[in-house]
Amino acid sequence: LGTHLSPVIKCKAAVAWEVGKPLSIEEVEVAPPKAHEVRVKIVATGICRTDDHVLKGSFPNIDYPVIPGHEGAGIVESIGEGVTCVKPGMEGLLLHPLKSMVKLQWCRSRPLLYVSNLYESQNLMPDKTSRFTCKGKAIHHFLWISTFSEYTVMPDSAIARIDDDAPLDKVCLFGCGFSTGYGAAINTAKVKPGSTCAIFGLGGVGLSVVIGCKSAGASRIIGIDINKDKFTKARELGATECINPQDFKKPIQEVLVEMTGHGVDYSFEVIGHTDTMVAALASCHMNSGTCVMVGAPPSGSQLSFDPMLLFTGRTWKGSIIGGWKTKDSIPKLVSGYMEKKFNPDVLITHTLPFDKINEGFELLQSGKSIRTVLLF
Repeated sequence: LGTHLSPVIKCKAAVAWEVGKPLSIEEVEVAPPKAHEVRVKIVATGICRTDDHVLKGSFPNIDYPVIPGHEGAGIVESIGEGVTCVKPGMEGLLLHPLKSMVKLQWCRSRPLLYVSNLYESQNLMPDKTSRFTCKGKAIHHFLWISTFSEYTVMPDSAIARIDDDAPLDKVCLFGCGFSTGYGAAINTAKVKPGSTCAIFGLGGVGLSVVIGCKSAGASRIIGIDINKDKFTKARELGATECINPQDFKKPIQEVLVEMTGHGVDYSFEVIGHTDTMVAALASCHMNSGTCVMVGAPPSGSQLSFDPMLLFTGRTWKGSIIGGWKTKDSIPKLVSGYMEKKFNPDVLITHTLPFDKINEGFELLQSGKSIRTVLLF
């Protein structure tokens, strides 16, 4: 089905017209896919903290107006010329693009994930044009997928094929949140059995780190958050203890060192604050600890830390989308979910109709939700 057979589609989408304003539900026009592009009908999409960063203007290199959203699952509606890896009617998992030095060109009937250079702008399609129009004005894309639209267009290589019977309202989290946290423990840190872990921030991604640490066989998993309401869920998922930094008069890194005797083997900063990044590093064992930066730092932020924290032997690493190795990894994760190897369903605390998207963001900002999934 080529572009010459696909009409423009009018549908609803959530547009961020400018920084600091709530999303506006609008009727948008979605152009047909061009060569090597796919138009997808979104069935379900999650609200991620990264999307909140877009609304607040703290995510780097974003042009407005823009349609955010990057954690979605849907069905292929139409394809452009040259697309061979999917057909109309196929279900697909939409994925957050990853950093790589090359673009992987091949396409198979099953798993596929787009890998791009993170520094390449994804505010427009690769041909530097938009497929979205609203009120006569071109609207920017977000990470080439813009899942806060009932229909969206993306490069064909942004589609990852998953189990046909996977529940789209659950596995949409694999597009970012669950894969990011779980992979940070499994892939980036490579948590070892019997180790001690500390997770700073118990939101959807942080709790996914907890799941990853437990799956890896960590014997002690310490959850850290200023919102004690998160502790019950953290313990349910595998945290052995939870602490609130506000309950102590000394810095939290000192508390963790005292609790463990030498510092933790692995720490994860899943908030995106520079002060907690340094605290997470300092909480590690001084000779052999590994700290993984998972939370996205605000655009333009700078870190200041004592270099002795690294000089003594600690390792500091970053992790994007959990370090998964493209194309077949995420579909395999979904298959593992279908085989009940892990259950991220408990991360979904609210399910709302798409029209209530701003209510979903209020739940996120107030700390009342872990993950809200929106249904079209």
